[in-house]
Amino acid sequence: MGYDVGMHIHIVPNRGAAPTVLLRESYREGAKVRKRTLANLSSLSATQVEGVRAALRGDAWQPVAQSFEIIASLPHGHVHAIELAMQRLDLAALLGSKPSRERDLVLAMIAARIVTPHTKLATTRWWHTTTLAQDFGVGTASEDDAYAAMDWLLARQDAIQKKLATRHLREGGLVLYDLSSSYFEGTTCPLAKLGYSRDGRKGMLQVNYGLLTDVRGCPVAVAVHEGNVADSATFLPEVTRVREQFGIEQLVMVGDRGMIGHATIGTLRDMAGIGWITALKNASIRTLVEQGQLQLDLFDERNLMAFTAPDYPGERLVACRNPQLAKLRAIKREELLLATEKSLQAIKDRVAAGRLGKAAAIGLAAGKVVNRYKVAKHFELIIGEHSFVFERKHDAIAAEAALDGIYIIRTSLEAQRMEAADCVRNYKALANVERAFRSLKTVDLKIRPIHHRTADRVRAHILLCMLAYYVEWHLREAWRELLFADTEQAAKATRDPVAPARRSPAALDKVARRTLDDGSPAHSFATLMAELSTIVRNTCRTPNAEPEAPTFDITTTPNSKQRRALELIQQIRL
Repeated sequence: MGYDVGMHIHIVPNRGAAPTVLLRESYREGAKVRKRTLANLSSLSATQVEGVRAALRGDAWQPVAQSFEIIASLPHGHVHAIELAMQRLDLAALLGSKPSRERDLVLAMIAARIVTPHTKLATTRWWHTTTLAQDFGVGTASEDDAYAAMDWLLARQDAIQKKLATRHLREGGLVLYDLSSSYFEGTTCPLAKLGYSRDGRKGMLQVNYGLLTDVRGCPVAVAVHEGNVADSATFLPEVTRVREQFGIEQLVMVGDRGMIGHATIGTLRDMAGIGWITALKNASIRTLVEQGQLQLDLFDERNLMAFTAPDYPGERLVACRNPQLAKLRAIKREELLLATEKSLQAIKDRVAAGRLGKAAAIGLAAGKVVNRYKVAKHFELIIGEHSFVFERKHDAIAAEAALDGIYIIRTSLEAQRMEAADCVRNYKALANVERAFRSLKTVDLKIRPIHHRTADRVRAHILLCMLAYYVEWHLREAWRELLFADTEQAAKATRDPVAPARRSPAALDKVARRTLDDGSPAHSFATLMAELSTIVRNTCRTPNAEPEAPTFDITTTPNSKQRRALELIQQIRL
């Protein structure tokens, strides 16, 4: 006669299907141990099966709510990711060698700027809604504390930027520089001036700021200027800063055609060890063509050619023609011409109907039209009392069309030091600075509008935003495989520098499918941060305990995507 020796869970694998889960009983029959199936538990969830297994072990069970209660739940994963990145970048030591309350606050404000940018007052309210206030030790900080920390940060700007230059700039290497602006809320800051608005906010006060980066677009330094300062006026001081403050004697500065003009180049020629790359303006290109220095028919066989010209002694010119760009410019010009003709015809109809008669009034109306569309040079206007005739200047339009898609890079570098194709690639690297400005101003960090009333607070605010972008830049690079970004960066060094930039086939496939190779969703930086934020820190305690009773934390277990994002941060290298 047999007798029981115990019940257990037996999981039977099924090839290509879910396993079968059986409740089985073992018993002896003489000297033999036999088994019999009591129930099929395959319909139960894994949690339920585990519960049955625990009951068979004799574990004591009670409802979860009777074991502990959750008294607070704070989003944590995105804050943790930023904190890990800051540790990899040794950002605390970058700000100051000694721990301090101000340093903790600046680190917290940098993290807050990446997660959810606010004013400083709103930031000190908001960061309690995540684990940021706890983890950075700023739970009791006020708005005044934040402003004091900004003053502390500004006093260390030169030292911080010198450390960044040591990390990312190399003797004889390239330095990218560009200038942007942001509009200003208020009227009291002495930096706020009316000037050329890159935000399209005409009539609003603004401040300008120039950004220095390495060739990849990693930010190194920022300088704030009055809102009406010219681009070129900010360039030479940056060259001096790189040489004198950062201690780099040999370098190549890259700036756009409005930044490095004839006067600036004249000064650079007298500065030993300084090379430069920029581009010619359209009027200068037209002059070269008219003088026969640039023969357009050579573009029938190639899209890039290097040459020299008497008007540019000691320089090398690299002419490029992009057919796709030429086509787009032709289409755009025709659209502007047609829009202008339509408006001019409306004025002509008013004159013919007698509603507009005086020559001065006709001229004012026509002038507004041609200036609105920026094609005044392409129209001949014949204005008289009670008469108005207009027509296109076909020769002028044809002359401009001949230069469509053509641009010329100019540089002081000899061919032995940098090939013509690399000169073009390195000039186009300025797009990395433009990408930084987009992130600073609109996409993530929202540097604008600027509310601070004093010049130093504005400078500190923009420095804080630059440091936030420094952390974000490294996160974006580390997370390329999870984002819509292209992971095949090495190809940029060998692709045709004139042809339009194209993503790799793998990147295009990722964008088209909107998924990664494992089938999971591809992310933008913002949506990946949002997914990380679902990792929550729960503060728990015994149910109905006294307020002073001890608590403990339980953090959400990361899913596979979140775990990979956190792993990739560990690959950040200085």
